[in-house]
Amino acid sequence: MIPLTALTALDDAIENLGVPVPCRSYDPEVFFAESPADVEYAKSLCRTCPLIEACLAGAKERREPWGVWGGELFVQGVVVARKRPRGRPRKNPVTA
Repeated sequence: MIPLTALTALDDAIENLGVPVPCRSYDPEVFFAESPADVEYAKSLCRTCPLIEACLAGAKERREPWGVWGGELFVQGVVVARKRPRGRPRKNPVTA
């Protein structure tokens, strides 16, 4: 079981900050998006947040199962660089 103290501390920090943070200003679905473009958008929103380091540290500690936390994408509790689109990868590279 994950202790709620880490989430409570982050909530307190957000409340005490006195300025809006992206995860509370935008639709939460943005941070749990399916498409790679939407995931990159959510990550860009996080880059403007003054609590990005605390959010990322807490998500790593809790091993968040998925979503964008602290400007990083979590999949099955692990940070991944990019969200891959659905479907199988191409067998041959696309020529321009």
